[in-house]
Amino acid sequence: MNMAVVGMIAGMALGFAGYFGGFGAFLLVAALGAIGFVVGRFLEGDLDLGELFRTRDERRDRRR
Repeated sequence: MNMAVVGMIAGMALGFAGYFGGFGAFLLVAALGAIGFVVGRFLEGDLDLGELFRTRDERRDRRR
């Protein structure tokens, strides 16, 4: 699926949640969408969680 289509679907979901459920539902849908995005990227192998928890010096040493 094209990323533009995915973005459009996510925007529509947030819009419906905001309209029918209020601001709290909007925030819940946005937070769950962000969590789902990160988990999906991790499962596809595009995201290395170790990169997020290393210090700046450890990342510099790894590049050398």
